[in-house]
Amino acid sequence: MDILGATLRVCVDDLEAAVPFYERLADAPALRFGRGGVQVAAVGCFLLMSGPESELEVLRKVAATIAVTDVDEAHKTLTELGADVIAGPVPTPVGRNLIARHPDGSVYEYVDRRQG
Repeated sequence: MDILGATLRVCVDDLEAAVPFYERLADAPALRFGRGGVQVAAVGCFLLMSGPESELEVLRKVAATIAVTDVDEAHKTLTELGADVIAGPVPTPVGRNLIARHPDGSVYEYVDRRQG
């Protein structure tokens, strides 16, 4: 499994107020999209999320988003190593993802940019 990088997940009260700070910090424009009731802005290595507390509560349990070349390969490797895949793989607006709980209890999202 190739890990390409990680994205830090940040829940914010006001996405519009937070985006300019992170755009300057990362020297990159925000890529915006929505998922369910949550509005998201990807800025450099940051994934800003804002929305109803009931949805953010679940998102806060995921420590980070890890980019991989292939979610199916990540699923196989994680399972072999004793991780518990608790959601996915499922399609997302930019590829596919899964959520896994590592044997130490940490929860991570794994994403790829493959469609299907």
